Amino acid sequence: MRALRILLVVAVVLGGLLLGADRLAATWAESEVAGRASLAGGRTDSVEVDIKGFPFLTQAADKRFDEVEVVAKGVHTQAGGKPVRIGELTLALRRVTVTGDWDGFRAGAADGTALISYADLVAASERATAMEYGGPGKVKVTGSVTVLGRKVTRTVVSSVTLVDGGTVKVRADEVPGEGIPFLEDLIRERTDFERPLGRVAGMRVVKVEPRPEGLAVTVTGRDVAIAG
Repeated sequence: MRALRILLVVAVVLGGLLLGADRLAATWAESEVAGRASLAGGRTDSVEVDIKGFPFLTQAADKRFDEVEVVAKGVHTQAGGKPVRIGELTLALRRVTVTGDWDGFRAGAADGTALISYADLVAASERATAMEYGGPGKVKVTGSVTVLGRKVTRTVVSSVTLVDGGTVKVRADEVPGEGIPFLEDLIRERTDFERPLGRVAGMRVVKVEPRPEGLAVTVTGRDVAIAG
């Protein structure tokens, strides 16, 4: 019995050491991926990487990981030739392979969500003066125009849709004319807009959804390069 107890203690100690070594190696790899990650083709304020699965060392030996989660914040990119800031980009990567001496990473498949704040969306619109959540599928957009020397400001409820496979379209459901000629057209010039997003982090846009915290853009892709 004494020998069995000693064997169990040794097994627990060795298991703890192996677990610690495995976790240290995983932390190093996560840091390497985060440090070399290039997302959306622009500058990123911060990147966090979480390599799933255990043990890590066997995956590292194969240079292949079943699942990796990436959270990038403050992603500065281009959309339709114009700068757009993505507040947070969350990606679930699958079948991630390492190329070279840990200098490149590619995902066989990936899905994610890019969250664009309403303040950043206003800046990207280059028209509206303010925007906020307006309910499911809706945003409230404020725009100002000058009519007969008088500044007129209106807030309208607008529908947000995805058109042409990657363009965000914001259009007011209704604009009160108030009997002023061409007022609706003038207001729409300040509140209605389209912004092509193209590909986000090498992935195509499949859905847009207004949320209280901003516009959520759902993306998906295959053979996605994370670095290298």
